[in-house]
Amino acid sequence: MKTLSHNAMFDKSNLNKLACKKQQYRAPKYAILNLVVASVILSGCGGSSDSSDNIDQSTPDNSLPINTCETSSGLTQINTSSALSFNVEQAYSAGQSAVIIASVNNSNSAGLTYQWQQTSGPAISLVSQNSPVLSFIIPESGEYGFSVNVSGAQTNLSETISITANETTNQLNINSDHQVVQGNGVSLRVERINNQLVDDIEWCYFSNQAVELDLTNPERPLFTAPAVSADSIIGLKATGQFAGETFSDEVFVMVTAESSITSPYFDQAVARTYSYNQTSIYAENASDCVYSNQLNQTCNIADLPLIGQVANSENINSVMDRVVVSHDWMGENFETFLTQADPNSDFIKLLQSVTAVVISSDIRPSFYWVATGAIYLDPEYLWFTPEQRDSINEAPDYRSDFGNDLQFIMPWRYVKDNDYAYSSYDRTQRQTRTLADITPSLASLLYHELAHANDFFPRSIHSTLTGPTLIDDFYRRTDNNALISDQLQNVDPLTSSEMFGLAGVSFLGDTANNTQKAYLPGDVTSFFLTDHANDYYAYSSTREDAAMLFEESFMSHRYQIQRDVAVTDTTEYIVDWGQRGRIGSAELLDRAAFVIDEIMPEVDGKTLLNALPEPINMTAGLDWFENIGISPSNTQSKSIMSSISAMGTEAEKRPLQVGREHKEMPLPKR
Repeated sequence: MKTLSHNAMFDKSNLNKLACKKQQYRAPKYAILNLVVASVILSGCGGSSDSSDNIDQSTPDNSLPINTCETSSGLTQINTSSALSFNVEQAYSAGQSAVIIASVNNSNSAGLTYQWQQTSGPAISLVSQNSPVLSFIIPESGEYGFSVNVSGAQTNLSETISITANETTNQLNINSDHQVVQGNGVSLRVERINNQLVDDIEWCYFSNQAVELDLTNPERPLFTAPAVSADSIIGLKATGQFAGETFSDEVFVMVTAESSITSPYFDQAVARTYSYNQTSIYAENASDCVYSNQLNQTCNIADLPLIGQVANSENINSVMDRVVVSHDWMGENFETFLTQADPNSDFIKLLQSVTAVVISSDIRPSFYWVATGAIYLDPEYLWFTPEQRDSINEAPDYRSDFGNDLQFIMPWRYVKDNDYAYSSYDRTQRQTRTLADITPSLASLLYHELAHANDFFPRSIHSTLTGPTLIDDFYRRTDNNALISDQLQNVDPLTSSEMFGLAGVSFLGDTANNTQKAYLPGDVTSFFLTDHANDYYAYSSTREDAAMLFEESFMSHRYQIQRDVAVTDTTEYIVDWGQRGRIGSAELLDRAAFVIDEIMPEVDGKTLLNALPEPINMTAGLDWFENIGISPSNTQSKSIMSSISAMGTEAEKRPLQVGREHKEMPLPKR
């Protein structure tokens, strides 16, 4: 095991010299207007569905070839006395994104474990310390030292390297360098200068591997990592105009060669993941069983049981033993949330009904899948720092244009004290968040997705599961209509054929008929109010019906955060009918209480619901945004049921949400 104890000097003879051209893309002058124009986001939430084969969930491919660059700096290879080498930039500057790439000579990185540490210099926030690509932001000029250990496949190498960062220079900054598996999505972002848009952004590449970029948004290029026979570094360069000057920056993406995809479950490339707790007895099985392109059949319960099937598992350590991540910070932030923001252990209890928690840079949107028994979380819900957010793939969560032929929408939002319950964070801004900032949105996501897991496998039946796989037990339960959502239909089923039909159009891709196209908001209001759903999305499936009831109940009960739902037109968003805290309606009591009692028996459902605020009606004729301020000063008052005038201040116009976060996952065959 060899170590470089001195500053590694740049060997310019190893610098790749590549011929270059360029192709120009001009930033749209109207882009900033999109920040203030409200848009509609059609979304939903998936557990499992028999109808997913009919839904196109692919992202449109707008990629076009780009040319090679006329000039570039590239990377310099630093050899060591061992088989480990480094690729470093020619120069580093304070305030800029920086990269160091570690490679084992004549070897790909697949199957190897990387562990970076900072050994000297001003403290740096490291977010890719388990990757061959160490990407970071240099906080100030000076000397910085790092060590890396590479192990696995009869390899155990350690080396150190030092770099010198110069004073801040005027240049662009691209976030960020990273590793990606072949076939996976890649996103990059040009950082704004003084929060202002850079004009006339041009992109070109300098590497032996040509790439095609989706430059629909030149600030945020997207591309699919090409197939490679060996680990390859793709260099990209952006040039832009700001205040009459030309600035540029380079970024490096290491595309790694992987085993062929053989899994019928994960048949598109997924990011490299690993068990957050490497000492867990499930460290090997967890990732292989729940997020692998080589998962050829679902694992047996004996190999990866539900957390709650293991004795004495109702604790944070047992949950963290099942967390699978692409970056350490994801597990760290999730553990912080469970430790500090779950005082009643709701999520620890609900997580007993999953086999694993997967948090990966390429998961979008979140979902639960009965085939693996795992919950999959979009890390967008978990980041605290801009450096952490940089490591999340920014490829858009594509929504099909379902429901565009309809003349209404039914938006929702969570509110507290007459304001949104959580802040909105523009991707173009370098912002930080606190635990309090992420809690409302993460809690609502977990209540919903874990309601699916507990619908299928509530804690009360864990001892009766016989396997050999969870999917075997799932089919046995559904054949007997034993799921909680099945039994809910015996308590008080939803009956509006009109709403079921419309939900099929809005969420399942059905084609609207002429009758449905003719429905006005007032028609939809009459259909909805004659039934006992708390949200439009409840009509997409019986599974979503149960999950929506549980989610809204516990958000109001635990956090005093209420859900707004309304029926509006599709252009001005004028409210025909709307309500805050519909879960407190007397007509929903039996339905919601049944779901709560079955999923969370420690809490008496009717007692919980009777203590919630009574619903408050929105003011018809005002728009959705103006109806944000309808609660009285005492939000827990049960004496005010009538409409209350909206506040006179101008309302914040955020994009509308309809349905719930959605990813339909197919049910494996019997």
